[in-house]
Parts: sequence; structure tokens; C-alpha cells
Amino acid sequence: MATDPLESLQPLPAAGRYGSGAIAFHWSMFVLVVVVGILGLLHDDWPKQTQAFWINVHAMIGLLLWLVLIARIGWRLRHPPPDLPADVGTLSRRFSSPVHWALYLLLFITPLIGVITFIYHGRVFDFYFFQINPGIKSNKAIFHPTEDIHGYLAYAIFALAGLHALAALWHRMILRDGVLARMWPFGSSKPAG
Repeated sequence: MATDPLESLQPLPAAGRYGSGAIAFHWSMFVLVVVVGILGLLHDDWPKQTQAFWINVHAMIGLLLWLVLIARIGWRLRHPPPDLPADVGTLSRRFSSPVHWALYLLLFITPLIGVITFIYHGRVFDFYFFQINPGIKSNKAIFHPTEDIHGYLAYAIFALAGLHALAALWHRMILRDGVLARMWPFGSSKPAG
């Protein structure tokens, strides 16, 4: 942690920030996770007349999230993250990468389980301009447990993403070490205060 409070108010050098591609992937995935998560939480509250429509929207956004994740992983493998600021502690250094990869793993598996659930509910993927009908009849023996697993994995995503967000706020508000500024899309993010 910087000993001089004024040091933390200086903008990070460009080398310490993520590139615009990484920032775009991060915040796009944030928005997609929030939207698909809200739609998933509302499944039981939709009127029966519109429930199939909203479940399809949830599935389409979930598939989009999965594709963005694949692209982001490909991007990350070709564009390693910038080094952490020198004043970032050992705990943050030790947990940063595993937490990100755990989020990637959950975001990879959860939509796949969701697709299995969707298909074995006997649903048709409606992409508006075309449809994909797997031709599988509803099978409660398959969709019931996969639906539960999909939900539990979604809650795990919410928990881990929430911890990730709290850690970013901790770095910004308490430690004031510039970690959040590295991913903030609007230039350098000066700590409050």
C-alpha cells in the first residue's frame, strides 16, 4: 500500500491498465451476467402465457454470454493481464488469478447445463430469424436434476462475482491501490476521498 496518500491519487501508467479489448470483454460479461441472472431469477414469476418466451430470451442471452466467454478466454490467452501495482499485497496476488479462472469455469459449465435442461424440457431454440428444434421430448428424469444443478451453479456465479466486486471495491475504497482503475472503462479511476 502506498505510504503517501497523494500517491494513490495519481493516474496509473498506461502499462498498468488492461487494454480496451479486455475492458470491453469484462464489462460486456458483467452486463450479460446481470441480465441473464435477473431473467433466471424471474422464471417462476412470469405469467404462463409469456413464460416460454422469457425462458427462450434467458437461453439466448445465456448462449451469448457463453460465446463472449469463449472469445474472452481466447483473448486472455493471447493478451496476458498487466502486472499488478507494486503495492498490491500477497493475498490479492495469490487469489486474483484463481478467482478469475473459477469464474470462467462456472460461466463455461453453467450455460452447458442450462442447454441440457432447455433441450430436455422439449423446448425449441428460437433465434427469431430461425429456430433449432433438437426434436427431444420433455423428460423430467433429465431436466429436473439438471435444472437444479443449473440453478446452484448460477448461485455460485453470483456469490463469486459478488466477492470479486467486493474485492474491487475494497481495493478502491480501503486500500486505494489502483487495482480497480486497471479495468475501469472511463480512463483512470481516482480513489474516493
